[in-house]
Amino acid sequence: MLRPHHLAFLTLFTASLVPAMAQTPAQAPATATPARPPRRPAPTRDPNTPGYVTAKDLPDGANAPVKTDGNFILGPTHPAAPEMTVQDGVPHGDVYNFTMESADSKFYPGIAREPGTFARPDPSDPAKLVVSSHPAPYTRKVAVYVPKQYVPGTATPFIIGADGPDQMLFTALDNLIAEKRVPVMIAISIGNGSGDAQGSERGLEYDTMSGKYAEFVEQEVLPRVEKDYHVKLTKDPDGRATMGGSSGGSCALIMAWYHPELYHRVLTYSGTYVYQQWPYNPETPHGAWEFHEHLIPNSPVKPIRLWMEVGDRDNLIARDDYHDWVLANENMARVLAAKGYHYQFVFARNAGHTDRAVKQQTLPEALEYVWQGYPIAK
Repeated sequence: MLRPHHLAFLTLFTASLVPAMAQTPAQAPATATPARPPRRPAPTRDPNTPGYVTAKDLPDGANAPVKTDGNFILGPTHPAAPEMTVQDGVPHGDVYNFTMESADSKFYPGIAREPGTFARPDPSDPAKLVVSSHPAPYTRKVAVYVPKQYVPGTATPFIIGADGPDQMLFTALDNLIAEKRVPVMIAISIGNGSGDAQGSERGLEYDTMSGKYAEFVEQEVLPRVEKDYHVKLTKDPDGRATMGGSSGGSCALIMAWYHPELYHRVLTYSGTYVYQQWPYNPETPHGAWEFHEHLIPNSPVKPIRLWMEVGDRDNLIARDDYHDWVLANENMARVLAAKGYHYQFVFARNAGHTDRAVKQQTLPEALEYVWQGYPIAK
């Protein structure tokens, strides 16, 4: 358990998505902490690189077919799908917003990295960092989307989204539900507990390889949604999905992997299937990299259907061998295919980490693929 004093933790290298901005000498106070040096932009990776999975090139602007498993390459242009625009004449779901306080959580009482600090390499092991953290409160935002077609009192499928609220998801669902391309479902878009990567609340929630986050959702989020908004959420894991980007994406798979009795459907953008776990766990010493390194290859097939995407300029940290987001997702596609999973892997050209344009192009197709096989009421 964390003490109220500052603690130092040895952990693995973290990828900061937004480099710290350095102040000019005239602005910086005498006690200012040196800013992190800017990280080099990730190189553009070729989807036909030797060792990557064989994938089908799609016409520029086209998406993968919704009923086909396998590996696909998007062209460099990413037009927004029409389902990502609010449409006249389509029933619009109601969106309810509420907050959750760390003081009320039995799972996540809250931590944060020390202000103005960043992780420092361990001189004895460059794959690890010294991270200074302390207990800290947070307020979490949650948005609940209830479609107009929901029949009160009926158990309905739902999707859990990380790093919410996610209006793009709600718009897509409005249109897809109206067109009967996905089942009538509720969406619960949960904000993280703040910060990023090791030493932060978000990193603790999303990058920990355990069932804890799924248990938090099950015990502290879903009961409140049902009680406050008078909805009934299905207990059938085939009617439950998770989604997210970056560490929120690895979290989505972690939820289903450790609790397949709760979730069977997973959707990820730029999934952080890399070595971000903190604190260190000897059972999964390489964090989410273990998914493709050991867990999926060495485990019986689980009832999980997965859609995942990575960009050709996605994150790459050269400090160790466990921080290449493109390679991690390529490895995921390989091991999923070898084990016979239903999955679709999309490699996006001209795309960065959790690329917004790619999401606008692909989210409707991704949702439709993930929900294949689930009955849609006529």
